[in-house]
Amino acid sequence: MKRKAPHVAAAREALEEAGVVGQIGKDSIGSFSHRKLLKEGHAVVCEVQVFPLEVTHQRKTWPEKGKRRLQWLSPSKAARMVSEPVLGAIIRGLQKKS
Repeated sequence: MKRKAPHVAAAREALEEAGVVGQIGKDSIGSFSHRKLLKEGHAVVCEVQVFPLEVTHQRKTWPEKGKRRLQWLSPSKAARMVSEPVLGAIIRGLQKKS
């Protein structure tokens, strides 16, 4: 998302991918590297910044509804389910702030 502040882009992604809306933090709470496979078949390494979002509600419909399996989890269970170890640590850090 060009020309958008990173936290604004993160909030938009949360809406598009999970239909969630809320108060987004302006400061990243961590980052991790992710290997993304492109449609052309080659991969690029992306640096992903993570922003906290306090969800106020979830819309009934959103752009990518049905493309992913959506499940609400505790931070500890979510941290165990992600494949990126650094992301798991970031999620576990959220539990301590709750």
